[in-house]
Amino acid sequence: MERVEVDGVGTAYEVFGSGPPLLLLTGLGGVGRAWGAHRERFAERFTTIVPDHRGTGESDAPRDGYTIGAHAADMAAVVAAVGLGPAHLVGSSTGGAIGQTMAIDHPESLRSLVAVSSWAGPDPFFEAQFVARRKVLVDSGPRAYAEASSLFLFDPAFASRHPERVREWVDKASSGPSDPEVMAQRIDMIRAHDERHRLGGIAVPTLVLVGEADICTPPYLSEELAAGIPRATLQVLPGGHFVYLEHPDAFFDAVVSFAEAQ
Repeated sequence: MERVEVDGVGTAYEVFGSGPPLLLLTGLGGVGRAWGAHRERFAERFTTIVPDHRGTGESDAPRDGYTIGAHAADMAAVVAAVGLGPAHLVGSSTGGAIGQTMAIDHPESLRSLVAVSSWAGPDPFFEAQFVARRKVLVDSGPRAYAEASSLFLFDPAFASRHPERVREWVDKASSGPSDPEVMAQRIDMIRAHDERHRLGGIAVPTLVLVGEADICTPPYLSEELAAGIPRATLQVLPGGHFVYLEHPDAFFDAVVSFAEAQ
C-alpha cells in the first residue's frame, strides 16, 4: 500500500485502474477493503483510490485526534499524493461526512461528491443509537458491537432473506485488529459531526444517495443533507444503510452515471 502523512499520522491507501480519479471512502469501520468488488469494478472506468481511515486497517492509529476535519485533511493529502487532480469522491456514511468537510475545507481536492447513507448533523435518534452502540462496544467487546450494529446497518428484509450475508459481515467486522478504544473515539467523532451551518458552501456537484430502508441514517437525514447543499440531487435506492452491499448494481450505476456527467 502507498502512504502519505499529515502531522505525523500516516494514511495507507491503494490505487486501482486508470482514468479520472475516484476516491472511495468507507464508513465508520474505516477499512477500504469493505468496498469489496466495487474497487475492481470502479477501476474499469476510474483511477480508484481506496484509503484506510486513520485508526483502522494499515493506517496509523494515534491515541487521539479523531475528528472529521482531521480525516478530511488526511484524504486531501491522499488525493494530492496520487497527483491526478481533483477526484470524484464516493463516501458511505462516515465517508460521506468526511466528503462534506472536504468539499468545504479542501475544495481543490474534489471534482464531485456522492454522499451515500450519510447525514449533515445528529438528531436525537442518531445520538441515542450511537450512545447505545458505543456502550455495547465498551462493555461487551467488538463481537457484540458488530452483532448489535448489524441490526441498524442491513435492510431487515435483506437480513431475513440472507442471514448468511449478515453473519459473514459480523465475522469480518469483529475479527480485525481494530482497537476498541480507538473505535469508541471514532464513534464520538461522528456524534460530533455537524456541518448543517456550512452546507451552503459546498460548490461541487453533489449526489446524495440513500436506501429507502436505511435504519442507521434514515432517509430524512439525507433529505436534510441534500436540501442544504446548493444544486444537490437526492436519489433514493432500494435497501438499507449498506445499499452498496445489498444492491450493488443499482448503487454502481447511480454513481457512474453521476460521475461521468461531471
